Amino acid sequence: MRSVAIVLGTRPEAIKCAPVIKALQADPRFEPIVISTGQHQQMLDETLAAFGLKPDIDLGIMAPRQTLSEVTYRSLRGLSEKAAGLGAEAVMVHGDTATTLAGALFGLHQRIPVIHIEAGLRSGNLHSPFPEEANRRLVGQIAALHLAPTPGNSANLIREGIGENSIVVTGNTVIDALRWAGENADGYGDPALEDLDSDPRCVVLASAHRRESWEKLPEIAAALVEIASRPEVRVVVPLHRNPVVREAMLPVIGAHPDITVVDPLPYLSFCRLMRRSDLILSDSSGAEEEGPALGKPTLVLREITERPEAVVAGTARLVGRTTAGIVSEVGALLDDEQKYKSMATAANPYGDGLASERTVAALRHFFGEGPAVAPFVPGSDIDAFAAALVTDDVYAETR
Repeated sequence: MRSVAIVLGTRPEAIKCAPVIKALQADPRFEPIVISTGQHQQMLDETLAAFGLKPDIDLGIMAPRQTLSEVTYRSLRGLSEKAAGLGAEAVMVHGDTATTLAGALFGLHQRIPVIHIEAGLRSGNLHSPFPEEANRRLVGQIAALHLAPTPGNSANLIREGIGENSIVVTGNTVIDALRWAGENADGYGDPALEDLDSDPRCVVLASAHRRESWEKLPEIAAALVEIASRPEVRVVVPLHRNPVVREAMLPVIGAHPDITVVDPLPYLSFCRLMRRSDLILSDSSGAEEEGPALGKPTLVLREITERPEAVVAGTARLVGRTTAGIVSEVGALLDDEQKYKSMATAANPYGDGLASERTVAALRHFFGEGPAVAPFVPGSDIDAFAAALVTDDVYAETR
C-alpha cells in the first residue's frame, strides 16, 4: 500500500481535493494522509466535513492578518515537524496557494515525489493573480507528475520544458465535486436566503476577495449597489471573512435593501445558491469553472485570467473591476435575452466528472502499478479552440 500525503489549507483546495481523497480511499493500493495547514481553518474544516472527511494532521497555522511569508513559513515548519516521519511515498498538492508552495517545498526537501493537481494554469503575468501565478510556476519546477485539467494547461507546461511523459490531462476535479454536490445539496444554509426560491427577481451572485482586487473593492461595491437598484434584480453576496474585504465592502452594500449579505456558505449550500442564481459576478477562480459547468453566465472581475478556456468558449467574460464597466456588462446581459442565452448555453471545457478517477489512475501508472491513462478530451464543440489556448493571441485577448 502506497502512502500519499495530501497537503491542503484553503476551501478551494478542499473542494477540489475531496473527490481525489475519496477515490484514493476507495483504492486498496493507496493510503491517503490528509494534512491541513489550516490556512483557511474554519472554511476548510466545514468543506471537508461536507464530504465526510477530516484531516489526519492539522498544523493549525491560522493567525489574524498574517502575511504571505508567515503563512508559507509556518506551513513549511509545521510540515517539517509533523509530517517528516510519516514515510509518505508522494506528496500531493493542489493549485497555487501558499499551502501549495509549502507542500511542494516540503516534498522537495524530503526527496519525495510531488504530484501537482491542477497543474499548468498560466495567466502570462507573474503579478496577476498574485501570488498564485508565481506559486504555480514554482511548483511546476518541483513536481514529478503534473495533472493538467485541460489540453491548454498541458501545452503550457510543454512550452516551459516539462516532459510530456510527466503530464496527464485529467479534467478539473471541481466538476467531480460539483456533480456530487448537486446530488447532496439541501438548503441555502442561511435564514436570509430562505425566501430565495419564491423570489421572482433575477438573482446576481457576487463575490470579490483577491489581493489584487483589494484596492478596487469600493468600486466593485458601488457597482453592486447600482445593479441592485434595478427593480428586477436581487444581489446576493457571500462575503469573504478577510477583514480587509469586509471593511471595504460592508459600509457600501450592507444596508441596501436589495443586497443580501451573508457569511461564506457551506459548500453544499453555495452550490445550491449557484444553481438558483441567474448570473455570477466574481473574481473567484472557482466561479470561472463552476459557473460555466452550471450554464450560468459568469462575469469575471479581473483583467487577465489563467483560465481562458471559458472566455474563449463564450460562457465567461472578463469585465475588469471598475464600477462603470461592471454595471455596463451586467446591464447588457440583463437587457438582451439573446446575449444572455448565448452565454448560458456555451460549452463547458473543464471536465466530465471523471477527473478524480484519472488522477488515481495516473498515480498508479506513476508508481508502475497500472497502464498509462487516456487523457480527458473536451467535447468536439470546443476541440477547435483547445490548441489556441496556449498562444500569445489568447493571452492578449484576455488582458
